[in-house]
Amino acid sequence: MPSAATGAARENDDASLSKPLLANGDGDFDDAGGTATVKSAVKTKDRYWVDIPQPDGVEAKDLEGGGGGRQLLFRNKKVKAAILFPYRALILIRLVAVILFIGWRIKHNKSDVMWFWATSVVADVWFAFSWLLYQLPKFNPIKRTPDLAALRQQYDLPDGGSLLPGIDVFVTTADPIDEPVLYTMNCVLSILATDYPVDRYACYLSDDSGSLILYEALFETSNFAALWVPFCRKHSIEPRAPESYFQLEGTIYSGRSPGEFMDDYRHVQKEYEQLKVSLERLPTTIKERSDDYNKMKGKKEGAKATWMANGTIWQGTWLEPSENHRKGHHEGIVQIVQDHPSSKPQQGLQVSNVTANVDAQLPMLVYVARGKSPCYDHNKKAGNLNAQLRISALLSNSPFVINFDCDHYINNSQALRAAMCFMLDPREGDNTAFVQFPQRFENVDPTDRYGNHNRVFFDGAMYALNGIQGPSYLGTGCIFRRLALYGIDPPRWRPDDITTDSGKFGNSVPFLNSVLAALKQERHITPPNLDESFLAQMTMVVSSSYDNGTDWGRGMGYIYKIATEDMVTGFRIHGQGWKSMYCTMEVDAFCGTAPINLTERLYQIVRWAGGSLEMFFSHNNPLITGPRLHLMQRTVYLNYNIYPYTSIFILLYAFCPVMWLIPEEILIQKPFTRYVFYLLIVIALIHTIGSFEIKWAGTTWLDWWRNEQFFMIASLSAYPVVVAHMIVKLITRGKGVHFRVTSKQTTAKDEDDDKFAEMYEFRWVPMMIPAAVVLFSNIMAIGVAIGKAIVYGRVWPAAQQRHAALGLLFNVWIMVLLQPFALAVLGRWSKKPGILFVLLPVAFVGTGMVYIGAHYLTVNFFPFMVI
Repeated sequence: MPSAATGAARENDDASLSKPLLANGDGDFDDAGGTATVKSAVKTKDRYWVDIPQPDGVEAKDLEGGGGGRQLLFRNKKVKAAILFPYRALILIRLVAVILFIGWRIKHNKSDVMWFWATSVVADVWFAFSWLLYQLPKFNPIKRTPDLAALRQQYDLPDGGSLLPGIDVFVTTADPIDEPVLYTMNCVLSILATDYPVDRYACYLSDDSGSLILYEALFETSNFAALWVPFCRKHSIEPRAPESYFQLEGTIYSGRSPGEFMDDYRHVQKEYEQLKVSLERLPTTIKERSDDYNKMKGKKEGAKATWMANGTIWQGTWLEPSENHRKGHHEGIVQIVQDHPSSKPQQGLQVSNVTANVDAQLPMLVYVARGKSPCYDHNKKAGNLNAQLRISALLSNSPFVINFDCDHYINNSQALRAAMCFMLDPREGDNTAFVQFPQRFENVDPTDRYGNHNRVFFDGAMYALNGIQGPSYLGTGCIFRRLALYGIDPPRWRPDDITTDSGKFGNSVPFLNSVLAALKQERHITPPNLDESFLAQMTMVVSSSYDNGTDWGRGMGYIYKIATEDMVTGFRIHGQGWKSMYCTMEVDAFCGTAPINLTERLYQIVRWAGGSLEMFFSHNNPLITGPRLHLMQRTVYLNYNIYPYTSIFILLYAFCPVMWLIPEEILIQKPFTRYVFYLLIVIALIHTIGSFEIKWAGTTWLDWWRNEQFFMIASLSAYPVVVAHMIVKLITRGKGVHFRVTSKQTTAKDEDDDKFAEMYEFRWVPMMIPAAVVLFSNIMAIGVAIGKAIVYGRVWPAAQQRHAALGLLFNVWIMVLLQPFALAVLGRWSKKPGILFVLLPVAFVGTGMVYIGAHYLTVNFFPFMVI
């Protein structure tokens, strides 16, 4: 909650509510007589980036479709030559070093176990190939920054109107238990309050569970939004998700009406607390209401029915399964919670003093639950998104759509405008299919133990793709051009005559008409006439069988039959010749929650990796499809598809240190000293290259190191499971990776009310067995090594001592990489990570003493078994 400044407490009902800091004219912060001085934050400059020269505008002769004199809406930056050229040189140097290293190994084919040597050489070749696929596309990183001032100048009208195009905002949710309702409603509130012309966008909540709880929660949220949205507009609140806003410590208000703000703040905070109580009580409220209605109506009229607040029977599902509320078996439901607003501001719609003299209008808000039937495959999230795409085409048909997972919210109210800077830019705007934003998370522990932030990918790999054909689609926080989702080619490849075929789009006439209207790219939203026939059409386009016999999920819309529908959808669009852009903002555009428990994190990785392999063995294989795909872009998708196979060879190397448990010395490569020396050089070059990436990507060494650690953990757990599953699937022609909704519950469960309590709970699953075996075998190996050093140290020759010392480097390296997994195994003890510095030495010494005892026991009593 916001921290309260010192001062006299007001004697009223709001005295217990936290208060924000207020800014006075001198830059200090004052509240109720107390003061606190806060220094203004210094903006971090792009130290390693430089602007790419560009004109202020584009002339008509330089545009394919005319429209000269249009102002440019984003700027490009490139990495400074002092960083970029050494970075490129190091990549080439490492490539040569790896080739020489592999050549040396093949030439010196000496080993104590030749099959092990041959397998390890194959592994090194694979490591080099996969590294090359990952590294080559990074030769030309580009950063793109939106010019919001230029957008406002060009598209905002003096009378308060706007020329900006419409946007349909999709929010997807699948389970009100694993995906808490409060998170979902905060996502919706942040959308309703975003800084975009209220008549130019609409919000669609698609509830794949068909639960009455979510519909009534949306209705309650809409009522609260009538207070929250004007409050945000009036006082320029950031962020505009109330849960995150009211949890800010030391919230700073620098507006001109501090007294009025404090009154509004207390009132809105109090109403929000009441909303939270109402949402929490919804299951009980609905059950009590339904029980009362059922008693009144009698058994013959649906005694077990679930009733809505308006006295009608809910056609969807309920928490308690029954014949008329079966999960996955109901008709499509479309409910317009908030009608489309007027294009003119309506001030004075006074719900309270908060809304006085403020435009209180809300954008259109729609609840959608697509039809479900046990006779059809509903295609998980991709099917959910396609249903939203069709229903939004009937109701608003905006030329752009953006989708959010329900646990994300708009953190920067300018985000939608920022996306338009790329879509409307006169250079490549018309050929840009989507704009992807980075994913940021607010519930991750400060040390990011399990690499949830994944900044090496979001702030490194994605900048690199900006320099090719564009970033891949990452599942949430991505704004699309509707035409690209419909499978229509970009303007440079588009034929003049495009027809709407019912065999491709489905047999809804209003939807076919909406496609023709979308081709004209009209920028305004025209509300339809909601008569009975139109309502029937809305139900039809979200029915369970609508996709059958059409191109939905194959050549258009979000792609089906693959666990990672985002990756393959982006691939299909890039393959048609479209471009994409990656947009970062000084204040992160969107923010969400991540699975901070290791088990849930690994389940998430299983889905991502499984979808990658499924894509490789489908007709979307980047080696054979995508006729207009850039060559480097093709290598990116190929790397996405094959990286899980690396785990096979990592498993092999992870068990190498177990050689300590074998009586005889076993060397994987001779001469061993030179082998380790070469290996250290190759590994050191990776981290040297990483140091340059850290500079231009703006990440930290901790980010880089967590990425290395979690890749090792996943390679010893999630990835092998996925590879094994894919092999079985190919042999048996079975189903793909099972979709499992990742639990995002982060409620503190310990007596200290620790917000990261979920992270300290260890939930054992079979996929962790390989990682656990590697961890404990390396602990034993180090202990046995200590024992052998004590027993044989004086009689070992110098070469064997050197081999022993170098061999221990493998053990130590693997132990360091598996440190987060070791902490996870400790459960709640891992709250103090330093405990490993106590437990591991004890384990090493204990294992060494056991070895020494076993050795002397065999020497004295069983000399024929000396080890």
